[in-house]
Amino acid sequence: MSSTHQYAERAGNEALSVNFPGNFIANQGTADIAITTHGSDWYWAVTAVMAVSTFGFIGLSYSKPRTHRVFHYITAAITMVASIAYYSMASNLGWTPITVEFVRSAGTVAGSAREIFYVRYIDWVITTPLLLMDLLLTSGLPWPTVLYTILIDEVMIITGLCGALTYSTYKWGYWTFGMAAMFWIGYVLIFEARKHAYALGSDIGKTFLLCGTWTTFLWFLYPVAWGVSEGGNVIAPDSEAVFYGILDLCAKPVFGALLLWGHRNIDPDRLGLRIRDSAETGLAAAEKGHPSGTHEPVTNGATAATNGNTTSTSETV
Repeated sequence: MSSTHQYAERAGNEALSVNFPGNFIANQGTADIAITTHGSDWYWAVTAVMAVSTFGFIGLSYSKPRTHRVFHYITAAITMVASIAYYSMASNLGWTPITVEFVRSAGTVAGSAREIFYVRYIDWVITTPLLLMDLLLTSGLPWPTVLYTILIDEVMIITGLCGALTYSTYKWGYWTFGMAAMFWIGYVLIFEARKHAYALGSDIGKTFLLCGTWTTFLWFLYPVAWGVSEGGNVIAPDSEAVFYGILDLCAKPVFGALLLWGHRNIDPDRLGLRIRDSAETGLAAAEKGHPSGTHEPVTNGATAATNGNTTSTSETV
């Protein structure tokens, strides 16, 4: 073998050579249904898109004052976490072998143990609540509804992971729990949050309708991907990579671009997000002629009235 050919091999994708699916791991198992170099290459491509999107969203945040960057930060955090997860999967790390329930004869899915990427679920358990935060903060829903919906989302993701790690037919029980959670989230997005968003203004309503409908449609495709990959062992791990990768690209970078475009002229105050910046407050006080280090009292939306020695404060929430 020529030195040039050897160098070309070293310069290529060596992730599967270093982290070979047949290597023994902590639980002394192997996976004979696993990604190939083609799947790894695809994961690397998605990693790059997620990373570039992160820098793009952070860069866009500097076009806004710090009090208006909350959606930029949340959206950048989503793609940042996803880029780390996809780096792990491209490197063929963050997986465990699970005995398949349905043994297939087709060459790409033939075998007894399938490579299950648990790192994908670590990604989702962090990023899907952030996605919901983007949407539910846009709608201006009350915090109890936001927090409860995020809890249901965590149930959905964790039951998906439990099902993926179960080799018997009981995995479909977890899938059913996850679907029930997803239907609840879909109800909140399609009905409650949409109506609340339109009550805040037509521009807010249109932004939520676009991003909320997009997300709901995509999220209902994830159980299909789960059913033909981790669940039913119907498609090869490389095809699984493409299926989930396209969904994640649409649900994260594309979603983020649509959301931030919709928010370009929306003041967070209209959504009930009254965010204060001490540096800007100090600058405003200096411009009004107040001595350095002294500011007008901040009431956080409260108005105070005095009557003799009695002070009453009424606060608007």
